[in-house]
Amino acid sequence: MTIIYLSIVYVIGHVIKSVGAIPVVGDQVLHVALSMVGLSLIAFGTGGIKPCVAAFGGDQFEEEHASERSKFFSVFYLSINAGSLISTFVTPVLRGDVKCFGGDCFALAFGVPAVLMVLALVVFISGSGLYKKTPPRGNILLQVCQCVGFAIKNRVKNRSRLIPKREHWLDWASEKYSKQLINEVKMVTRVLFLFIPLPMFWALFDQQGSRWTLQATKMDADFGGLILKPDQMQFLNPLLILIFIPIFDLGLYPLLNLCRLNFTPIKKMATGMILAALAFAAAAIIEVKINERDMPKPVPKESFLQVLNLADNKVQVTVQDRDLFQQPIETFQDPAEYLKLILSGKQQTLRFNLQETPGPASAFNYTVEEKSVYSLIVYKAGGSISSRLITDMQTKPGKGMAAVRFINAWEQNVNITLGGQEDISVNKSYGVSGYTTLERGNYNTRKCRTETGEFSLDLGLLDFGASYTVVIINASGNTLNAWKSEDIKANHIHLAWQLPQYLLISAGEVMFSITGLAFSYSQAPVSMKSVLQAGWLLTVAFGNVIVLIVAQAAPLEQWAEFVLFAGLLFAVCILFSIMGYFYISVDPEDLKEKEEKGEMEMPSNMINLVPKKAKL
Repeated sequence: MTIIYLSIVYVIGHVIKSVGAIPVVGDQVLHVALSMVGLSLIAFGTGGIKPCVAAFGGDQFEEEHASERSKFFSVFYLSINAGSLISTFVTPVLRGDVKCFGGDCFALAFGVPAVLMVLALVVFISGSGLYKKTPPRGNILLQVCQCVGFAIKNRVKNRSRLIPKREHWLDWASEKYSKQLINEVKMVTRVLFLFIPLPMFWALFDQQGSRWTLQATKMDADFGGLILKPDQMQFLNPLLILIFIPIFDLGLYPLLNLCRLNFTPIKKMATGMILAALAFAAAAIIEVKINERDMPKPVPKESFLQVLNLADNKVQVTVQDRDLFQQPIETFQDPAEYLKLILSGKQQTLRFNLQETPGPASAFNYTVEEKSVYSLIVYKAGGSISSRLITDMQTKPGKGMAAVRFINAWEQNVNITLGGQEDISVNKSYGVSGYTTLERGNYNTRKCRTETGEFSLDLGLLDFGASYTVVIINASGNTLNAWKSEDIKANHIHLAWQLPQYLLISAGEVMFSITGLAFSYSQAPVSMKSVLQAGWLLTVAFGNVIVLIVAQAAPLEQWAEFVLFAGLLFAVCILFSIMGYFYISVDPEDLKEKEEKGEMEMPSNMINLVPKKAKL
């Protein structure tokens, strides 16, 4: 019944979240309030459902069917990732490609999971008569907390050296709680102690949806005409899980057994951690390669400058009598790169000398600010050379978009239509528009309106992460002639290079997570299965906390952060391996037999510090 009730809470949370995403419902405050309530209910429902479902599934198998139960956890995890595969591919489409209320349809993206969860709940309830149900023994988690609290309190009250010590600190609860409960709590605390290093794995794993997606926005996502959205790359993880689970269960693990290699649960989990660390090392390498061609950022007392020569002849440009440009700049010459201007302070007025070849010279004063990027537009006006200094975009457009702005060198005002965007108006006589961000694509025929009629404008390919300046020159028939300059280079590393890190993290997840689920179930007493599953899920929550702490405490460049997380996980893996070496594994069949006889005894210490030969 716990699963059913909390599933209903989960569905209600999704419904409220969907309503909160409808723009016409209330104001911004109401939207935030509904979203917070919805997310809280979803979190509450998830926190209750997950440990109960995993334990409930394991309860359907007798202890003599331990191998079948292990396969169940693999199938259970496989089904979870099948749903994740569908959602990671479909949800971005529902959100971005389907339009409602005049924009992206977030309400639909939240509403569809609610409907599907209702259908799943109906199917689950319809099979209720077929399930093996373990009779409830009250609020076990509360009993565990009370037992631990009483033991600590009783130990503190009896600190005197005259009072004999007890074999285990939980034995101080024996005045109030039964020996069986105390022994069961001992088992749980032993495993929870072993779980202490595990949140670091989840700290890395859960960054797929944040930092890895952010990395994908800076890459080329064109797969031969198929354009992937940055967050759709996450579909690789559940897809690879679906592939790896049968390969590992039916191929790798049996092969290792044939080779008489004792690949225990602890060793599987440690291997999974190593693979995850290697995945972040691979992500760091990709990040370095991405940054190699990124435009550097100007530092204090520094700014960057490029020159766009729209005049009829070559122009020699000097700044404060400094020859930044060794050669005269050709007409419509695509700037190779930005040049650095050294300033005397936060801002400085500089004198720009322009010498047309052949032609007269002109000089202009412009105030330049530090940490800014500029384009100097040089053009002919009234028979003499003139110029205009404009501020450029410094960073790549977000989400893999392209950015474009227009300079109108024609004698008429121009209104440009770029699809779903509002018309862009560019004044005549070298008027400059602001930047407009667009989806990556070919913009071959764009409608333009002027004082004398309609024209078409060919912008060509606007690529991922690039920033363009398009100069409208003149008209030929019904076509506007334009020149396009790429200010910020397009993303040059293909998104396929993320595949190795997804392969590594997915293989690591199969070894770590599925093994951890089965291990948590097998090492817990019958009445404590859900408690230990909840403890396993808490490692996921603490992993997210670690990400927040590290990101706030050490704001590093992205590649350095990847290296930091990889190094931390390697160190934690060594610690976990040492702890696992001294851990004494419990045989589920022996455990059940002792529980039934009331003879269950646990080692006095949580981790046996004497090296042992027992299999983990």
